Amino acid sequence: MGDPDSTIVITGLGIVAPIGIGRQACWDSVLAGRSGVRRISLFDPSGLPIQIAGQLPEFDPRPFLYNRKALKVMARDTQLGVAAAQLAWEDARLQAGWVDPERIGVVLGADRICNPVPDCEAAYRNCMVDGRFDFSRWGTAGLEASYPLSFLRVLPNMIACHISIAHDARGPNNTIHQGEVSSLLALEEAVRVLRRGWADVVLAGGASSQMDPYDWVRHCRLGGLSARQDNPAAACRPFDAHRDGQVKGEGAAVFVLERASHALARQARIFGRILAAASATEHYRPGRLPEGIALRRVIQQALQQANLAPSQLGHLNAHGLSTQQDDRLEAQVLHQLAPEVPVTAPKSFFGNLGAATGAVELAISLMGLTQGLIPPTLNYERLDPACPVRVVHGSPWESTGPVLAVNWNRSGQAAALIVAPA
Repeated sequence: MGDPDSTIVITGLGIVAPIGIGRQACWDSVLAGRSGVRRISLFDPSGLPIQIAGQLPEFDPRPFLYNRKALKVMARDTQLGVAAAQLAWEDARLQAGWVDPERIGVVLGADRICNPVPDCEAAYRNCMVDGRFDFSRWGTAGLEASYPLSFLRVLPNMIACHISIAHDARGPNNTIHQGEVSSLLALEEAVRVLRRGWADVVLAGGASSQMDPYDWVRHCRLGGLSARQDNPAAACRPFDAHRDGQVKGEGAAVFVLERASHALARQARIFGRILAAASATEHYRPGRLPEGIALRRVIQQALQQANLAPSQLGHLNAHGLSTQQDDRLEAQVLHQLAPEVPVTAPKSFFGNLGAATGAVELAISLMGLTQGLIPPTLNYERLDPACPVRVVHGSPWESTGPVLAVNWNRSGQAAALIVAPA
């Protein structure tokens, strides 16, 4: 296992995803090839061009709450994150009092959070004059009709705050707000916190819900979404020749991280070892794809940290957005650096979960890793010559080697983690 004082291990996993709540439910969906992409039911999408998403229509936050009254100041993103953290805490078999509260940290990836439309309606109506919104009225008529606690809902760091309250975590507390790269960056930061000796246990991951009408109108206007409205389950198809756009969604995944020495001292069950964590950026080019410089760099840095050759990897957990351009760029980088390594793209099951996506995707690989399996990519049916990667599809492939997970975004940021079996 290496030096137990510097080796960081995963001792708990909580996942709340469109394909299931809890790791067993999610893994059952993966094995069954069951998609979590469906027609939107959390609000009325009629009139919008895109009406499908990776959503959790039956999610009930109440069983996971530390205080039912807290629900009043919890956005859906926070509810998902709190639920995932509770599942992770239970999965790690931790109990109150076992760890000094000052030595428990929280690092979460989070997105921009919107207030529910009903809470905003009265304020907006107070600012309407002759059918038009009068901005000059917002500071008076608008604010006086606003929900008093609305601000406490929409701060991205409130997810980490509620998790820290629920578990009396008084150690380092941080929120990473960098789009789809957020949760892998949060895990990287958690690793650093533990290695610096600032905490003994860190809850790390990401949570996001993009199922608000405000968000959905914005996504539709920005474009890039799959138009497969008649067959939602087949809409997200990373690296497939017939891919036509991404799918948006919601979810959360939280890991319990510890130094190996701490985990062994409490006789914890270990799911995996984090061998490397890397991040990089490249020049942002508005309206254009990155060149792949940051993606190459994080893969190379992670391999160097782990002292691994590409051929020693069991599989690559790809970003796999399911757009023509993004997948082509990523596939070419992966093929250049690790041409023979199998590739899986978990977004095919639930879409792009924003700040939660990296953590949820890594959780899927970790569940496979514990069983010596590589999770398959859903909807991969036809090879695209422009995406020359070995996509795992149909059914899981056998492998016991480490997984290298990557995420990147169009702002030029990239992150990578390597996790090995326990």
